[in-house]
Amino acid sequence: MNKPDRDMPMRQQKQETTKQKGDTAEDRALQYLQTQGLQVLQRNYRTPGRGGGEIDLIMRDAEGTLVFVEVRKRNNARHGGALASVTHVKQRRIVFAAQHYLLKLRQVPPCRFDVVADDGTKLQWVKAAFDDQ
Repeated sequence: MNKPDRDMPMRQQKQETTKQKGDTAEDRALQYLQTQGLQVLQRNYRTPGRGGGEIDLIMRDAEGTLVFVEVRKRNNARHGGALASVTHVKQRRIVFAAQHYLLKLRQVPPCRFDVVADDGTKLQWVKAAFDDQ
């Protein structure tokens, strides 16, 4: 009978990548927003070319407003936490991507930019998050 070698290190579990953590946060945010009555139209919309922007979720609320959602995941509040990580530069890229998306529509509906912050234990949904900037 073979005995395990006690000097061999235990096999380490693979750690989740940043992309996987982001995808998990987006899944949580999507599920939450759907329970709040929003309908998903598109995930991970990207503008073509370099230097463009990306929108994590594009949704429609019950009143017909198009909602561009940025999902931010942080495990702690260092540096201000998830909400503080949506900088002015990040906002400009999201707005740019939204403008690109809107060019495809025949008629532009009312729009807003929301942020869903995931701190690992709870979600915080901030509607019209860019309005105060």
